[in-house]
Amino acid sequence: MAKFIFVTGGVVSSIGKGITTASLGRLLRNRGFTVAPVKLDPYINVDAGTMNPFQHGEVFVTEDGAETDLDLGHYERFMDVNCSGNSSVTTGKVYLSVIQAERRGDYLGATVQVIPHVTNEIKKRIVDLAKEQEADVVIAEIGGTVGDIESLPFLEAIRQMRTEFGLENTLYVHVTLVPQVGPWHEVKTKPTQHSVMQLREIGIAPDVLVCRTEVPLAQEVKEKISLFCGVPPEAVIESRNAATIYEVPLHYENDGLGEFVCKRLSLEATHNDLDEWKSIVKTLKSPQNQCRIAVVGKYTSNGDSYKSIAESLIHAGIPNDCSVDITWIESDTMESGRPPEEMLKGVDGLVVAPGFGERGIEGKIEAIRYAREIGLPFLGICYGLQMAVVEFARNMCGLTGANTEEVVANPPYPVIHLLPEQKGVAEKGATMRLGSWPCNLVNGTIAQKLYGSTRITERHRHRYEVNNDFREKLTEHGMVISGVSPDYRLVEMIEIPGHPFFVGTQAHPEFKSRPNRPHPLFQGLVKAALVHKRKALAAQPVEAI
Repeated sequence: MAKFIFVTGGVVSSIGKGITTASLGRLLRNRGFTVAPVKLDPYINVDAGTMNPFQHGEVFVTEDGAETDLDLGHYERFMDVNCSGNSSVTTGKVYLSVIQAERRGDYLGATVQVIPHVTNEIKKRIVDLAKEQEADVVIAEIGGTVGDIESLPFLEAIRQMRTEFGLENTLYVHVTLVPQVGPWHEVKTKPTQHSVMQLREIGIAPDVLVCRTEVPLAQEVKEKISLFCGVPPEAVIESRNAATIYEVPLHYENDGLGEFVCKRLSLEATHNDLDEWKSIVKTLKSPQNQCRIAVVGKYTSNGDSYKSIAESLIHAGIPNDCSVDITWIESDTMESGRPPEEMLKGVDGLVVAPGFGERGIEGKIEAIRYAREIGLPFLGICYGLQMAVVEFARNMCGLTGANTEEVVANPPYPVIHLLPEQKGVAEKGATMRLGSWPCNLVNGTIAQKLYGSTRITERHRHRYEVNNDFREKLTEHGMVISGVSPDYRLVEMIEIPGHPFFVGTQAHPEFKSRPNRPHPLFQGLVKAALVHKRKALAAQPVEAI
């Protein structure tokens, strides 16, 4: 039987439940356990696919094509696991299933209610995930904050699971806030006490308290929290801000969280080896090199919109022993008339990020033109590849007015067009080309050398593709189509020979990068950025260095 750990949050939103869940999963994985993470999201959307990045942040895509909350990205990166569509459970999914079951008559005429029908559906999905992934432990994070109306069915479901599976097989972890207030910066435990009281009113008594704090918690503070909240002192875990989020599992390990959880759930670890993780954190905290990468995108004002890209750049710094500083640039600001050499001054590499729609695309094109012309290392992702093709068609192939059909209905040269199978698709949710798809790489290209293979798979999320009518024109003028679908129907990767590093991918490589296995495309970009930086420094007059 699998063990079940439930992570809730109190006092404020965005308190760090996702990182806590991912970090605890890392500690259990290090001990040899198979861990299946799941996010229980209270929003009524069926999935995250149609949600605004400014409000919701990044849409993370799984191998099987589910569009999910960005926390699944944290789970995959920390635990080094592949989540599935069943790793994301929303109110929308749950109610849709219940209503469909009612329409089929599955409930035999019973009055359909939140209890037991909705809560049973939630529990079933958690248990089914444990079976699907043959998990020793399921870690379920409940979105939102205790006290939210939307969260109540999920909290009731996990309360029922203790009754059904027993104390020895269930564990409640509550993430809460211990702030400092007043002129003397007094540490206050009252918000935590009230949060636990609210959780108890629902019928859940937490077993572990993870206390977000900006200062070390004195032993007497831990004992006070223990006394008033009814958990052992060793179950009061200090959670301070870290230099890097990948240091959080080490902090939790030092505070005894891993040992406490294993003891409480009678989990017998086969080993506990954190050496690789410690090495990763050491490099991240004390790198020998540094470079700056600009990310030009449509949603950079929300730091979560391109979370996986940011983390992939950080990962890529590890094998290069390099700290990667990211400069975020809203693409429409590059349409202001300021020269790109001014806006991209001092950067060593460029990523043009994914996005949808017309706003800011000319800014992306201008950034790509600049990178192509001066030899700035460039990586285009999804829309970034498409804009690179548009830029090349206009400025190298002489196709004035070349564009994508996504923003211009009938451009004179539609070098990017709607995938044929997307024509006639009316519904927006879960209808794009999604999930993992194979790609054949041309031997000897930058992409093939980076991957070390001619056959790869990457995750996708798009409706538009390079128009095959223009393939010959593009290649005649020097663009290399370095990756194609196995049937040769779809352009998956492009590059420009002679450029230090100019690569575009229709896929989303950021979704597969891990701190212990950085993605090769991002590694290649950072390596090229370091070379670019050294050459730029060498070219400066001695007195300016």
